[in-house]
Amino acid sequence: MKQNDDKAIIDKLRNLETRNEGFNDIVNQYSQQLYYHIRRMVIDHEDANDLVQDSFIKAYTNLDKFRFDAAIYTWLYRIATNTCLNFLERKKRMFTFSALSYEDSLADKIESSSYFDGDELQKTLQKAILTLPNKQRLVFNMKYYDDLKYSEISEILKTSEGGLKASYHHAVKKIEKYINED
Repeated sequence: MKQNDDKAIIDKLRNLETRNEGFNDIVNQYSQQLYYHIRRMVIDHEDANDLVQDSFIKAYTNLDKFRFDAAIYTWLYRIATNTCLNFLERKKRMFTFSALSYEDSLADKIESSSYFDGDELQKTLQKAILTLPNKQRLVFNMKYYDDLKYSEISEILKTSEGGLKASYHHAVKKIEKYINED
């Protein structure tokens, strides 16, 4: 995340005449990162695309609430994360009375998706990650894939760094156990 780019975007967002241009810059700069952040949680390509769009709509409608002293990606990740968690909770409720759990349906999508081109080890890793509780999945994905610092994750998820370190450690242990049992 380039701080100079963010400063130029923030300057545009502060000015009502250039606000839309600034927001377009945000979309262009952060769409791909948000897509993969969300995609790792929901697995499905179409759902990820919809949630990215929903996240940007929420960001745009809440521009007046954006604190210009915060990093843009932190703000966007928080919106995308909350949008994603709400989506996952709705999906899980829909599967409450089904013989198949939502996580099982996501694991099936890993196997059948034309958008997933990983080898067997990558598929096994993705299935192991799906066994984690949502918060642990988020922490693991943000640390492992997005290479975010605990301080950044803490700001996004509004939780302590110590708690995040513990969550990440537990997630890694559960993933190792799943892979070794597979």
